[in-house]
Amino acid sequence: MTPPDLGENAPLFIVLNAGSGHDDAALTRQSIEAVLDATGRRYLLFQADPPSGLQALAQQAVECARAERGVVVAAGGDGTLNTVAQAVLGSGCAFGVLPQGTFNYFGRNHGIPSDTAAATRLLLSARAQPVQVGLVNASLGLYPQLLEDREAWKQQYGRHRLVAFGSALATLLREHRQLRIRVERAGKAHVVRTPTLFVANNRLQLEQIGIEETEALASGRLAAVMPRPVDTLTMLGLVVRGALGRLGEAEQIDHFRFTQMTVTPAPAFGGYGGQRLKIATDGEVGWLRAPIEFRVAPEPLWLLKPDGARGEQA
Repeated sequence: MTPPDLGENAPLFIVLNAGSGHDDAALTRQSIEAVLDATGRRYLLFQADPPSGLQALAQQAVECARAERGVVVAAGGDGTLNTVAQAVLGSGCAFGVLPQGTFNYFGRNHGIPSDTAAATRLLLSARAQPVQVGLVNASLGLYPQLLEDREAWKQQYGRHRLVAFGSALATLLREHRQLRIRVERAGKAHVVRTPTLFVANNRLQLEQIGIEETEALASGRLAAVMPRPVDTLTMLGLVVRGALGRLGEAEQIDHFRFTQMTVTPAPAFGGYGGQRLKIATDGEVGWLRAPIEFRVAPEPLWLLKPDGARGEQA
């Protein structure tokens, strides 16, 4: 693996998502500019406002970075980092992050601080290191519904942890249909019913809920978590176990590692069917047309991160 050919004092092309609010975006921009102006590092900042233009700006930043042997930097939550990372992957450019989200799993997984000024200073000295990238790290079924309901509650009642908790509880208590999907991996296919399928490439996320598949993530594999069909009370119990970091102990949970997995809907009368599946990727809800293929990208993402930082996945 050959690292990107960065020029001396390589310029930074920063893609900032203003979706969290104009005031937050303005403060973030001020912090970034203060650090870089003080050090004399060249940079160009692209602000996605509205956020729908994020993908186009990411591509523009990649083109600039390739022309000037620079670095593409994403400033935003995990969803923003994922969008920009997909544009950088395979481009030959190095990638930097300035985490701005609520959970910041990606940044925390790689030892990158959530403080904007500190993360910006890190970009100036960090070394590009290869990290594994999962193509389609997503959740199906119940989790996308939880996210949609949470956003609806936040719009009505405001952004507060109690609001998010109340929304999740209401979603879990409401009757919901099971996924019925065809899962193909390791040359075998079978139809399963499950409330949700979660595919992960982030050590920190798995460790927090108590799933022992983290060693697989550094060796070209992904991890999947899939509850068996359960009633509402049992599902609430599984959520509590996950919050306590003990989900892997539950007998109603199946979890496994894989190199490649294909998922398609398995239609049935009164069940889940159709040609598209609703997914949640890094906190963003969308739709993908079946079949959905989960696998590791053949090339790594060259991430600017501190030497010795734990974590080898993107």
